[in-house]
Amino acid sequence: MDAKFLSKRPVALAALSGKRLLVLVSTGVLLVSLGLDGVAGRLGGLQSLSLPLVIAWAAAAIAGYWVLPLLKALKTGQFIREEGPQAHLKKAGTPTMGGIFFVPVGVLVAIALTGFAQTAVAAGALTLAYGFIGWLDDWQVLRRRSNKGISPRMKLALQIGFAVAFCLWVMATQPTTLTQLSLPLGLSLPLGLLFWPLAGFVLVAESNATNLTDGLDGLLGGTAAIAFIGLGALVAPVHPELMLFCGAMGGACLGFLLHNSNPAKVFMGDTGSLALGGSLAAVGILTGNLFALLVVTLLFFAETLSVIVQVSYYKATKGPDGKGKRFFRMAPLHHHFELSGWSELRVVGTFYAVTAGLVAIALLIA
Repeated sequence: MDAKFLSKRPVALAALSGKRLLVLVSTGVLLVSLGLDGVAGRLGGLQSLSLPLVIAWAAAAIAGYWVLPLLKALKTGQFIREEGPQAHLKKAGTPTMGGIFFVPVGVLVAIALTGFAQTAVAAGALTLAYGFIGWLDDWQVLRRRSNKGISPRMKLALQIGFAVAFCLWVMATQPTTLTQLSLPLGLSLPLGLLFWPLAGFVLVAESNATNLTDGLDGLLGGTAAIAFIGLGALVAPVHPELMLFCGAMGGACLGFLLHNSNPAKVFMGDTGSLALGGSLAAVGILTGNLFALLVVTLLFFAETLSVIVQVSYYKATKGPDGKGKRFFRMAPLHHHFELSGWSELRVVGTFYAVTAGLVAIALLIA
C-alpha cells in the first residue's frame, strides 16, 4: 500500500507521545488484569494476576533507577546498524543490557509469591538461562565495540542445549497427560513423544522471535507485558502458580517500560529479549498450551516470518550481479512500516493493539 496514502489518513496514534503511550499500555494492562481477576473471583486475593503484576512493576521500576547509572558508568552504549533506518542512528550510545535488572526481578517476585512452586522455579530457571545467553551476546558486542556478539552457531547451540535440558526435566517430573496439546473448544490432540521435539522447537523459535521484535523503543516491553497477562489468564484455572509467574513477568516488563518508552533511556538487549521468549515458551510447555501460546504471540512470529521471507526472496531473485530483490522495504516487519512512512510511535502503538487483539481472540476461543 502506498506510504503517502497511509500517512494522510487520520490516525489517533500519530498524536501519541512516548509518555502517553506508556500510560495507555500500562493502565490498560493493569485494568485488564484487575478485570480478569474480578471475573474469575480472584480480585483482592493472593492468587491473582494483578498482585504479582503490581509488585514486580514497582520493583523493576525502582531497580531501573539504581541500575541505569551503573550501565552508563560501564559504558554499555548500544551500537546501531548503519544499514538500518537512519532515524535510529541518534540512539547510538543509549545503555543496553537492561534485561539484567527487570528479568531477575520478575523471576524472584514470581518464585517468592508461589512459595517456590516447582513449575515456577523451572520456568524461572529457563528464563534466566536464556537471559544468560543474551548477556553473553550483549557482552561480546560491548567488548568488541561492534554490533556483532557471539556467533549465530554458538547462540543456537546454547539455546538448543538449554531447551533439551528443560524438556528432559519436564518429561521426568510432569504428568504424561502434558503431551495432550490443548486446542480451542475443549479439544485436545495427543502428540505422545512428538510433543518433545515440538516443545524444544518452540523454546528456540519463541526466544528468537522476541529477539527480532525488540527493535523499537518500548516495542517488546509493551507487547510482552500484554502477552504475559493473556497467557496468565489462560493457564490460571489449572496452573495458578504459573498465572502468578506470568503476572510477575508482565509487571517486570511494565517496570522496564518506564525506562524504555520513547525516547528510551535504556534498551533491554538480548539479555532481556531472549529471556522473555524463553519465559513465554516455558509456560506454554509446562501447561500444554502451545496453541494458545501461538495465538497470543503471533505478532512475534510474524516478525520472524518477515525475516525468513525477506532472505528467501532475496536469494531466489539474485541475478548475475549477485544482488536480489527485497520483498519488504526492510525486515523485521516493524522496520518495513517505519520505512513506509509510519512514525516509530505509530508502529509501536499499532503493535500493542494487535497483540491485545490476539490476546482477546485467545481468551474467546479457549
